Amino acid sequence: MRIVGLFAHPDDEVFCAGGSFARYAASGADVVVVSATTGQAGQIRDASLATRRTLGEVRAKEFEVACAVLGARESRCLHYHDGTLAHVPGGELQAVFEGLLRELRPDVVITFGDDGAYGHPDHVTVSRTVTAAFESVLGRSGPARLFHSHFPRSRLLLLDHLSRWLVDVDHRFKGPDDFVRALTLFAKESTTMRLADDHIDTRWSPPGTYLVEQGEPATSLHFILSGKVEVVHEHADGTVEHLREMGPGEFFGELGVSARSPRTAHVVALEPVTCLVFSADEPALFEGRGEGASLVGSAGGDGVPDGSAATTVIDVSGFVDHKIAAIAAHRTQFPLEPSMFPPQMLQDMLGREYFVRVFPPVGVHTELH
Repeated sequence: MRIVGLFAHPDDEVFCAGGSFARYAASGADVVVVSATTGQAGQIRDASLATRRTLGEVRAKEFEVACAVLGARESRCLHYHDGTLAHVPGGELQAVFEGLLRELRPDVVITFGDDGAYGHPDHVTVSRTVTAAFESVLGRSGPARLFHSHFPRSRLLLLDHLSRWLVDVDHRFKGPDDFVRALTLFAKESTTMRLADDHIDTRWSPPGTYLVEQGEPATSLHFILSGKVEVVHEHADGTVEHLREMGPGEFFGELGVSARSPRTAHVVALEPVTCLVFSADEPALFEGRGEGASLVGSAGGDGVPDGSAATTVIDVSGFVDHKIAAIAAHRTQFPLEPSMFPPQMLQDMLGREYFVRVFPPVGVHTELH
């Protein structure tokens, strides 16, 4: 079976179908992945690896490495400029995709859904033009199949997984600078792609601010990006016990988060503090604070993705390590190490991939056929 993935940017292939590429390549499928651009308009998240002038060339090489990690026989980057696909004249892009389909004669084609995953104009354009090219070259009735990647909303919460992980480690966790950066990016991308459902906010607080209060329900997890805080326990007689100071790379609020149990101490900013805050829901403007507070957000969902719109659900749990390694190969975008995160969290987030089979239409099934 020959599987061809057609996308807009390097790294799209991992999030849309990385696990499926790895799974089918391991069983003997011939996998070819094409990116319409080199991603030269993307962010540079590690300045030691690229400049604006060199980013496209560097990302093309990262794309090649990532596709090799996934088991693809071949990867190609086309010449279009990142961010301009919606403005390519007439049917030019469709004609290019038609040429690729005639050359490669795939059994399976995978591209974006018509929403472009999260509305990116390049993604939407690729979905539309690949779908039209497929219909023109390979027809509606088979035997070739066209799949749109699908990102159902997940009710999985990073804050719950991270909390359980922190409770399980046998020491007070403090992540180094590279973990601080990696978690910030991982959280942003996970929620953008609907792999997790946390509300994530970056909050700055001046010295003297109570970040959490003893006795209030634990509905969020804080990760310190900069500055220092003090953890203080207030006894029933009003006396105060100073427990410890905390700084960048440390979490607070993790104990009891899953059960939404009361906080056991105050956390107060000692200096200007910036935190990445994971919550089950967007905090209400009227949310209460302190012991006995009842005006708080809900506890979130059950962690199960709403895959009801998908026709095809692929179990890629045996290839999550390939998928996270391929993400890490896109180093300019995701400067992380696969071992940084709890394995069970990665399995729950990345262990299934969802698709909608567009041509020919079909009921729900669990394979790319």
